Amino acid sequence: MEIKEERSSEEARQFFPSSQLDSVGEPQFTSIQRIANEPKLEFSLACKDLVAAGRDRKLSAFVQVSVAHPAEPVVTRHSSTEIVEGTKDPLFLTGVTFPPEYPIYEETKIKLTVYDVKDKSQDTVRTSVLPDHKEPRADVGRSFLGCATFRVGDLVKSKEQQLTLTLRTSDGGKTVGTIEVNLMKMGELDEGETDHITADTQDQKCALVRECTATEGIGGKDNLPSLNAVLRNPVCKLYRFPTADNKWMRIREQMAETTLSFHVPKELINLHIMEDMRRNQELKDLGELAPHWDNMRRSVIAHCDQMLSMYQDTLAELGKHTGSSFKSSCSKGEKTLEFIPVNLHLQRMHVHSPRLKDALYDVITVGAPAAHFQGFKNGGLRKLLSKFEAERRNTGYQCIYYSPENTAKAKEVLSNISHLQPLISSHADLLLSSASQRSPDSLKNSLKMLSEKTELFVHTFKDQLVRSALLALYTARPGCVLKKAAVPRGSAEEGADAQHQDHPSQMKRQDSIPHHSEYDEEEWDRVWANVAKSLNCLIAMVDRLLEKDNTSMKEGENEPPAEDGKVLHTGGDWHEQLYPLVITLKDCMAEVVTRARQSMAFVLLQELACGLPQCLMLTLRRDIVFSQALAGLVCGFVIKLHTGLHDQGFLQQLHTVGLLVQYEGLLSTYSEEAGMLEDMAVGISDLQKVMFKVIEAKSEDFLPIITGRREHYVIEVQLPAKMFELLPQEIKEGKLLHTYPVLFNVGINEQQTLAERFGDTTLQENINQENLELLKEYYKLFTEKMPPDCLPHFQEQNDLKGLLESLHQNIQAKKRKNVEIMWLAATICRKLNGVRFTCCKSAKDRTSMAVTLEQCSILRDEHQLHKDFFIRALDCMRRMPHRECSEECQMQKVCIQHDTADGFPKALQTSRGDLWKS
Repeated sequence: MEIKEERSSEEARQFFPSSQLDSVGEPQFTSIQRIANEPKLEFSLACKDLVAAGRDRKLSAFVQVSVAHPAEPVVTRHSSTEIVEGTKDPLFLTGVTFPPEYPIYEETKIKLTVYDVKDKSQDTVRTSVLPDHKEPRADVGRSFLGCATFRVGDLVKSKEQQLTLTLRTSDGGKTVGTIEVNLMKMGELDEGETDHITADTQDQKCALVRECTATEGIGGKDNLPSLNAVLRNPVCKLYRFPTADNKWMRIREQMAETTLSFHVPKELINLHIMEDMRRNQELKDLGELAPHWDNMRRSVIAHCDQMLSMYQDTLAELGKHTGSSFKSSCSKGEKTLEFIPVNLHLQRMHVHSPRLKDALYDVITVGAPAAHFQGFKNGGLRKLLSKFEAERRNTGYQCIYYSPENTAKAKEVLSNISHLQPLISSHADLLLSSASQRSPDSLKNSLKMLSEKTELFVHTFKDQLVRSALLALYTARPGCVLKKAAVPRGSAEEGADAQHQDHPSQMKRQDSIPHHSEYDEEEWDRVWANVAKSLNCLIAMVDRLLEKDNTSMKEGENEPPAEDGKVLHTGGDWHEQLYPLVITLKDCMAEVVTRARQSMAFVLLQELACGLPQCLMLTLRRDIVFSQALAGLVCGFVIKLHTGLHDQGFLQQLHTVGLLVQYEGLLSTYSEEAGMLEDMAVGISDLQKVMFKVIEAKSEDFLPIITGRREHYVIEVQLPAKMFELLPQEIKEGKLLHTYPVLFNVGINEQQTLAERFGDTTLQENINQENLELLKEYYKLFTEKMPPDCLPHFQEQNDLKGLLESLHQNIQAKKRKNVEIMWLAATICRKLNGVRFTCCKSAKDRTSMAVTLEQCSILRDEHQLHKDFFIRALDCMRRMPHRECSEECQMQKVCIQHDTADGFPKALQTSRGDLWKS
């Protein structure tokens, strides 16, 4: 945000006394006290009686703000206002703000330069910074009117917190008007008295990481660290807009990067590496196989090792990354960054209205999750997965076909084995420990936990898939002999294809040595049933021991000394009697685990073998897209959790129903963007397998922890102790929190025009219809489990059921560029306390158009923005550096490119219809 101008040191010296500049010792400057994480200084500007250079035209003025730092003899261009046309007394709606980390002191001097813009189409208000860091040439469409300088300390210490300065020409002679500087702080009313900038009252604390509507609870200093761990480089803009009753509302617009852009993908890739290493080992542990299957296994492992090496290389490259905490759009095609989301930012609008509560409106903006490096020549995931599945069904002569549902089930069984077996062993050891200590209560608790986990373990293997996979694996052994011509029910589905009946005979022809025993299909039932029987024997023995102990305690009540001796003796008996049963349980469980693990690994072998190398490439593409989508989801969840900590209705909804996550897509259905949309649709759908858990942080590291596998992930969000105590008991006890992602897409650019006229929009229509059904399911669940008074009160004038019906009608209408779908979906999401996302290809032009229009619409509908100022407010916000400001380290001009505006629906344009001039 600080761009140095090419100014001479002599020019800068006029701001400071020579003694201050030439001091040999360290300069001493007076800091401005402030609330933690609040902007250091904010003020508004207005000019009066400006004098134009010529009388043939009206003025169109704006103010450029420059800073002279006390420690540096250099003038830095900082920011600027919007252009106000046709008046000599312009009142600027865009304020000036200095972020928390900005080095500003009471001795700092600020220069205000007023320009008259003659031709906006030439200048477009290069208000924030010039790329060549030089003064604009006279022929770019603006002319210098006058300037004024003030010292920050004078503004801060002034009684009225207002300065009126005289604007003079560059030679300091002629007066060309005056400029008023008004100190501003969020939370103050213009008609009331203003406090000093160092005030530290509770209701003035509205930092980037704090829910401003919360009047009770913990202070900002307790809230800041956990969210500051995930947010970086906030950029802030300040506005003041008139309301319908001619009062001022104040708006602080903030945008921040997130460290989660890199943290989540690195954690995810690390999980993929560990999962793939376990899978490769499980394939190696299948044991001896017939030549056909053994060759297949060797080929699969070789390909998997190559893919594993690629993941490891990617993780190593990401570990070397330094600098910005987000990926810019120009890097979206880089291979080393393909797991990183594009342009992931938090966009926040904090509104302070005269007669309404302060309110926060958050939108997460991100480029559409897509595999840009791999390209879209053959479409995206939605098409590729469908095509791959159709082709895989026709490869039965090489391997056994298992449906995607069954392969997912196999992965789930393997995951349950890895999770439950060590838990059961641990609880069994605790049971023996309790027996050694002769502790009845501890023994009961240990037995209860052991029983629960063992019952889950046994239930896992009741699935028909395990039995059929065991038979299939048996037929793949050298020299297998079947008791009868059984068919390996690989698909485990009704109506399995006739091609499956060929597998036994084909595999039988590969056998050269008859097996010495026949395969018993009922053997598996006996094996896993032995686990349940062992547990029942253990339970019965514990019951007998406890009953005997109670009887002996009653009989020995009158003989304490003898009872003491008996305690020592029977304590050893408990352990001795339970130990053989525990060993038997562990042995039975080990046998079940060995067989089940091998059978499920054989199912995964079929999945991989039927589609090499396409299967692994699709897995890679899906991992890439999911990684980008997950980074955004985690960011949105963390932000929503922090802002809703004081909202008991939201917290109840979170653990009772789950969190609605609504994605607004702006991709076209033409050319490459259709492939991006297919990737995005699958990536967002895959987020349904993600659940969250809130835990108390045990250190100063508040970054989320990710566990799980490809079919199921748990994100552990860490909160400081004081924040954790605010949560409901259900969440504090570790209840898993569900998310419900939905995607609604409306193409809005010129490529969508081509798609509607010459192409196909079926993809968009199908996605919108499918996600409408998901949204209706969430609403149904919400109405069944939540009381009606938990909805946000400021939106009670609309009926959710009516909005859903209207959304349904608009989706069915198949109207071209129907942006009503976006607005309805966004409104429903906000009413249901959901998290909002806005996405286009790079999260720049179209995203900025949509976000700024949404913000101004909220100001109009919820905060009574004056109708005559809607366009001006929109113009002001569209000058905000909504995307990629951090990589430029500067405030930029309007980010909407001229050619991008072509084909946009009128609803997304200003009423002037001229985006370039807005």
